[in-house]
Amino acid sequence: MSAVEAKTAAAAQPASGVATGVTRIDARFAACKAEGRAALVTFLTAGDPDFETSLGIIAALPAAGADVIEIGMPFTDPMADGPSIQAAGLRALHAGQTQVRTLELVRRFRERDQATPIILMGYYNPIYVYGVERFLADAKAAGVDGLIVVDLPPEEDDELCLPALQAGLAFIRLATPTTDDARLPVVLANTAGFVYYVSITGITGSATPDFGQVGAAIARIKRHTSLPVVVGFGVKNAGHAAAVAATGADGVVVGSALVDRIRDTLDGAGKATAATHDAVVSLAGELARGVRAGRA
Repeated sequence: MSAVEAKTAAAAQPASGVATGVTRIDARFAACKAEGRAALVTFLTAGDPDFETSLGIIAALPAAGADVIEIGMPFTDPMADGPSIQAAGLRALHAGQTQVRTLELVRRFRERDQATPIILMGYYNPIYVYGVERFLADAKAAGVDGLIVVDLPPEEDDELCLPALQAGLAFIRLATPTTDDARLPVVLANTAGFVYYVSITGITGSATPDFGQVGAAIARIKRHTSLPVVVGFGVKNAGHAAAVAATGADGVVVGSALVDRIRDTLDGAGKATAATHDAVVSLAGELARGVRAGRA
């Protein structure tokens, strides 16, 4: 038995026993499925361009049509992210955003919204520095539902994935165009919540996906799992969102386009303006209508 197989076997019982009942993630994807549509998953970086503006925008996303919200944890070296999200992370860090303040942002969001799933997305270094046990406890208490940590492969599940599952947080894994049928079961072994399919080979926001290839990839992944499959990286507008929803994806992730709306409305000093909030929320509404039109 390989090391990965041993970890998977050892973890199977704890992971399966962690979540009793229906989680916010489960409930939201079930509701979207019942409506015959894909979910809109929006991404924004915590604290971009400042804490209060970020909180205000994120709090407004559900009413605009966002079904699931991913919140980026700012990091100085985001290797999977393109220029837009890299810049957003730096803006947030310069404005004083920290892991503590990111969790506080989730707490503040939960004061207004107890239904929308919140996923924290980022890299392992800030979590490691914070302390894994402390981070998981604080994230759960704040109202986080799941984690996407892009630089921890299945071979490192002991580091964060298995403790997260035991803490009651979904650990959401990425599958890519280069994840073949031999690798896919390893990637999916301890995945929970949903599978995030990266539709391009590259960084976020860098290219437009081939929608025909995306549909084939989704079908292949679904042969291996009953989890929802969401598609991200390269979805830039409502038309793209509709096209991805039409492929059979259970959800469509949009990040860089929303982050760019923030950037485009900042003043010369990089501060939020009167236009910032409404510009982002307006785009979220357009994207939501695109996703809903995808299967119409």
